[in-house]
Amino acid sequence: MNRVAAFAVALVAGVAAAATPATARTREYWVAATPLDWNIVPNGRDAIEGARHPPSETVFPTVVYRRYTRGWRRPLRNTPARSGNQDLIPGPLLRARAGDRILVHFANRDTLYRRPHSMHFHGVRYRPSSDGAYLPGFSGPDADVAPGSTYTYRLRAVAGSVGVWPYHDHSPSMMDSIAGGMYGMLSILGRGERAPDRELVVVLAAMGRFQAIDGRAFVGNTPVFRARVGETVQWDVMAMGSEHHTFHVHGHRWRDRDGTPRDTVTVGPAESFRIRWHEEDPGTWLYHCHVEGHMAAGMIGLYRVSR
Repeated sequence: MNRVAAFAVALVAGVAAAATPATARTREYWVAATPLDWNIVPNGRDAIEGARHPPSETVFPTVVYRRYTRGWRRPLRNTPARSGNQDLIPGPLLRARAGDRILVHFANRDTLYRRPHSMHFHGVRYRPSSDGAYLPGFSGPDADVAPGSTYTYRLRAVAGSVGVWPYHDHSPSMMDSIAGGMYGMLSILGRGERAPDRELVVVLAAMGRFQAIDGRAFVGNTPVFRARVGETVQWDVMAMGSEHHTFHVHGHRWRDRDGTPRDTVTVGPAESFRIRWHEEDPGTWLYHCHVEGHMAAGMIGLYRVSR
C-alpha cells in the first residue's frame, strides 16, 4: 500500500479575507462557451458487461467551457497534458495560489442554442459583480452573458481557498448547461505549498442515461490516468448534478484530517476534495464510484502506474 499523505476536503464555505502578500500574482484565463457534438461512449461498448451502445444513444450536441490563449485566439487543452488521455469535459483546470488575483475572461460563443451563460466560482472571494448567479431584479451582466458577448470575472484566492473547488454555469441556462457538462474546477495551492508532479481531475456526474467520469462512461472511454513510481500524485475530485457518489482507487489509501486511513470517500453535488500520495505501486488499477449501480452504468476507469 502507499505511504499515506495529508488529505483535505474542500466544501463550500465562507472564507476570511487575507492581506495580499508581496509575492501574489495576477493569473489570467481566457475561457469560452463553445458548442460541440459529444460522445459519452466513443468506442460504443461496455468493456465489462459487453453491452453495445450505438451513437444514437451516446452522441448529443452540447456546450462546454473551453480554454483559449489570450484574446480567445487559439484553443488550448482544458486539463494538464500529462494527466489523462481525454479533454474538453470538464472545463479548464484553473490554478492559483493563496494571495493571487484571478481574472477569468469569458466569451459566450454558443452558436448552437444561443443561450445566455455565465461562470460561478466556489471557494474564492469576489464582489457581487463577479458572482455569475442569475436572480431577476438582483443580478447583473455577470450572470446573463448573451451569445456573442464577453465578461471578466475578478476573483481572489485567500488562505481559506486552499484546496479544489467547482465552478459552473449559473445563468438562466444552468440546468441544461450542467447536464451537458458545463463545469470545471479551481485548484488553489497554499503560498509555500509544493505543486504535485501529477494532477488528475475527476468529475463524477450523470450524463443522459449513463453515469460518467469527465463526460465519458465505461472502461475504454473514461480517462486513463497515468503516473510514475516516485511521483506525488494529486486527485481533484468533485460531483455535479443531483446525486451523491463515492470515489475509490484500488490498491491505494490516504488519511483524512484526523489521521483515519481511507480508500473511499463520499461526495455530494458541488462538493469537492483533493487527495495526495507518494506513488509506489506500479501496475494497472481501477478507480470508480462505489455506488454499484453507478459503476455498472459507466462510472469506472483505469489508473496506470509505471516505473
